[in-house]
Amino acid sequence: SLDLLGRAVQPAITLALLGSINTLLTSLMADSMTRTQHDSDRELIGQGMGNVATGFIAGMPSAGITVLTGANVRAGAKTRVSGVLCAAILLAKSARLLPAALVAPMAGPAPVGLTELALSDLDCLKTLVPVFARVVAARLPISTAPRTCLHIFRPDDGGDEHYAVEVGAPARSGPVLTRLHSACFTGDILGSLKCDCGPQLNAALKQMGAEGAGLLLYLNQEGRGIGLANKMRAYALQDQGFDTVEANHRLGFEDDERDFRVGGAILKELGFSAVRLMTNNPRKVEMLTAQGIDVAERVPLKVGRTPQNTAYLDTKARKSGHLL
Repeated sequence: SLDLLGRAVQPAITLALLGSINTLLTSLMADSMTRTQHDSDRELIGQGMGNVATGFIAGMPSAGITVLTGANVRAGAKTRVSGVLCAAILLAKSARLLPAALVAPMAGPAPVGLTELALSDLDCLKTLVPVFARVVAARLPISTAPRTCLHIFRPDDGGDEHYAVEVGAPARSGPVLTRLHSACFTGDILGSLKCDCGPQLNAALKQMGAEGAGLLLYLNQEGRGIGLANKMRAYALQDQGFDTVEANHRLGFEDDERDFRVGGAILKELGFSAVRLMTNNPRKVEMLTAQGIDVAERVPLKVGRTPQNTAYLDTKARKSGHLL
């Protein structure tokens, strides 16, 4: 991770030496205007990176922006981050890049060839839920449920497609057995032993088939919303001894970057207003409820524990509140 961060910082350091940057701000995690950090693994700026940035910023006007080193953050200092930085981080995340940004004020109009975005135009990255259109649906018999229909949904913002696997003919008048399953290439396709995703997917479809009705939403939010490449970066950090939450924080991401409002929007588009939700994650219940979906019951889905993923599952329970 230090190598990755080093590549991002080097051009800014060069520009600072030339005196062409009045304020240099390096951030690895800033998706809110104000945040208090207490954990050593949730640093806005890595310890080494912060020392470098501090050396160049010393004596420069901060324009209301406070830069914190790891020591400041560990002490629980309150961080104020500009709207520009928030926008830069949101853009990086939306592109599935590492959420790192170098921000510098610029005198006069932007040079020709640069893309200009108004901050107000970027608010939608955090607050707006896309409108989903069902583009096609077709019968798709599967091993656990011969009577199955696959629906394909596309958002109006050009983002990823999401899929709804409708088992049987669930009534719209009552709670439907539902699973919001985030895509996991390594677990669902390759059978990875590092997570429980594949077994959860199969167990959910099997239970829906046994009950004769259900709905599985397959959401393209790989790696808890950070994408496959960043997920592999997190795995590389886990190989160095960091747990799954610490690895996300080292890369500049939150514990979980997924947006389950997507699930709520698709449920409504399909005509469902109440669910029996198959999950161990209370956050899914909270977010669906906030979207106006009645979660009549939380159905536990405790499968897939292996010697290779025991520490991972224990971390999710201890740090992310999963009910395991």
